[in-house]
Amino acid sequence: MKSILTPIARFFVGFLFIISGLIKLNDPVGFSFKLEEYFSPGVLNLEFLMDYALSLSMFVVVVEVLLGVFLLLGYKVKWTLYSLIGMIVFFTFLTFYSAYFNKVTDCGCFGDAIKLTPWESFTKDVILLVLIVYLWINRALIHPFKTRKFRTIAVLISMLLSLYYLGYVYAHLPQIDFRAYKIGVHIPTAMEVPEDAPQALYNYHWKFKVNGVEEIYTTNGSYPAIDGEFIGVETELVQKGYEPPIHDFGMETPEGDFTQELLNEDELLLFISYDLDKSNLKALRQFEEITKKARAQGYRVALLTASSKEVIEAKLGVTTIESFFSDQTALKTIVRSNPGVILVKKGVITDKKHFNDFDKLEF
Repeated sequence: MKSILTPIARFFVGFLFIISGLIKLNDPVGFSFKLEEYFSPGVLNLEFLMDYALSLSMFVVVVEVLLGVFLLLGYKVKWTLYSLIGMIVFFTFLTFYSAYFNKVTDCGCFGDAIKLTPWESFTKDVILLVLIVYLWINRALIHPFKTRKFRTIAVLISMLLSLYYLGYVYAHLPQIDFRAYKIGVHIPTAMEVPEDAPQALYNYHWKFKVNGVEEIYTTNGSYPAIDGEFIGVETELVQKGYEPPIHDFGMETPEGDFTQELLNEDELLLFISYDLDKSNLKALRQFEEITKKARAQGYRVALLTASSKEVIEAKLGVTTIESFFSDQTALKTIVRSNPGVILVKKGVITDKKHFNDFDKLEF
């Protein structure tokens, strides 16, 4: 039986690590944002790691892919299994912490390709942990694939390809876009909530002091008819309501919300920078030149940022570019480049570019 179960477990674990790693390898910047969320004060409170989130992201995704390859090849079996156990224990701790304390609602295990709830992520990691421990116990049954020379060459090729692809997507953009803002998406449609969409359901726990004793009465929202002194109320989410693919996007100024107006434009160019203080300065200097070219072709040009007016003025100086405030998380999701640019026609995203590819923009 072990001779059958061990190869199955080996293939399953190796394949899953490779797939999970490749999805994150396609979008290392996105995974770094997820690590920043874990390191934030409200979660693990490891702020000193925030500046290293991108480096850690790149290291983890490459190692995850290579460990999967190592296991399938039977390359350095003991070291590989030790490493797999260390990594899965770490991931299991993160997903349990997220699920139990409801801190991070999406672990980012499979990037934006497959969304898992915290408890689903934790369950997946527990299953992997059990399988890897089983493989460790039965490591004598894990036989190397082909010759040592073949395995060494396969490992080197896997490492070089992973590093090359990592560098390419970091310098440009993810080659496969799993996000809600991919090219071809009609933003207004992606923001719509169907009339028959499930609504969020809550329990309201009302606390009263009745005859000197604190008691709790639960309703679905209505104020309970209780003859006592009201102390407070707590809400509990029972069922999550429908959330459209795009739910946090907006273009606003102190004067109002201009989202619909801008999305109705025939030709719109949006510079995207979630934080101008962290933007590439060389790219920011190209804004005026790109703006002139775009306006000559009939485009309306605007900057979307979460930065303040003072920061905009400090970074761009005197500029004729309209600026609008937008949610930082949404801006990070739209384009994995700071700054980046997207072209929109009547609400449809027609193109997006990393700042390294600004010269490839076609109007």
